[in-house]
Amino acid sequence: MKTLFKILLGAPVLLVPALIQAAEPQNGSGETDGYRVVWQDLFDAAELDLNRWNIEVNGEGGGNHELQYYTDRPENVSLGDDGQGNGCLILTARRENYLNKNFTSGRVNSKKKIAFTHGKMEASIKFPSTSNGLWPAFWMMGNDYDEVGWPKCGETDILEMGHADGIRNNTQDRYFNGASHWGQQWPQASAASPVTKAYSLQDGEFHLFTIIWDEEGYRMYVDLDRMPKQNPYHTLKCPLDDPENEWSPGNYFHKDNFILFNLAVGGDFPGIHDPSGITALNEENGQQASMYVNYVKIYQKGDTSENQSFADAGDESGIYLTENAPETEISYNGSLLSCESPLHLYGADGRKVTSSPDGRISTDTLQPGLYLASAGSDRLKILVK
Repeated sequence: MKTLFKILLGAPVLLVPALIQAAEPQNGSGETDGYRVVWQDLFDAAELDLNRWNIEVNGEGGGNHELQYYTDRPENVSLGDDGQGNGCLILTARRENYLNKNFTSGRVNSKKKIAFTHGKMEASIKFPSTSNGLWPAFWMMGNDYDEVGWPKCGETDILEMGHADGIRNNTQDRYFNGASHWGQQWPQASAASPVTKAYSLQDGEFHLFTIIWDEEGYRMYVDLDRMPKQNPYHTLKCPLDDPENEWSPGNYFHKDNFILFNLAVGGDFPGIHDPSGITALNEENGQQASMYVNYVKIYQKGDTSENQSFADAGDESGIYLTENAPETEISYNGSLLSCESPLHLYGADGRKVTSSPDGRISTDTLQPGLYLASAGSDRLKILVK
């Protein structure tokens, strides 16, 4: 029989041991300027939630002559640890022969499941070395894609890396762009903003990409959590619907959009169409490389122009301490936390310490301090002495 404990705590011991410091806080740029989190996926579960995400399976080249076959295999799309204690969505590109393609990779979208109009959205992403030939992206498209097709649905590229210009200038770790595409048919209207940062975005660290979207249009930022005062790297002015001009961007960018993450291999963006030109997958990395997404968050203000279309409520933050710990289904015997679902452990500073898909975490190796165990909606505060 499971024993339930309600731990009575004295003053918190606010120690930040090395084990806690290994995990990345999942705070984003925060609830600023009236924005509040209305939906998020922290990717801390054992498996990708298919109430939120669709895993794409195709070898069609994405309309860009890409070289990969997107699969739903765990080798290409999974949730797991990035090696630093962070639960992540992991998209992995692999050099392998698969259904007449030379590469496989992963692409997920939230079409018809998680969509919204206006707000702030951001994702924390760790990139592989893209040169030469990898093309990671974080983007949105209109949730009416199935009905009207592309480019009528509108496309907003918040982040793309791996472009041929970055390869050519040897700035591929710092070169990226934001872009917008719209119109009645091909050739579409578009606007793109290539950027070369002063520092590497492929440094083995997570970088935050943010879009702020309202009735005026789009503004995009990188590392807004570290540098809250900065100019956007891509903007698009979108006056509201203009019936006199069917090509006005305002006719395409004020409706529900869904979210996409993918890691493409080759194609028009990197300018590589021959498999032998893909050097980013090599013997040194075992012919595979991964893009890690620590979390994605949607914020809104509650304005009348905003909309939500969420088939799933999203994750609770799991990074706050309740004033009084409730009775929970999590058991704790002084050295072992256990429950019947994926279990997560956070430090007093809100940083995730570790996760366990099988619901068992030993506290024997933890430094003394206050911790929060989280499983679904259940919370349990524990004091490790």
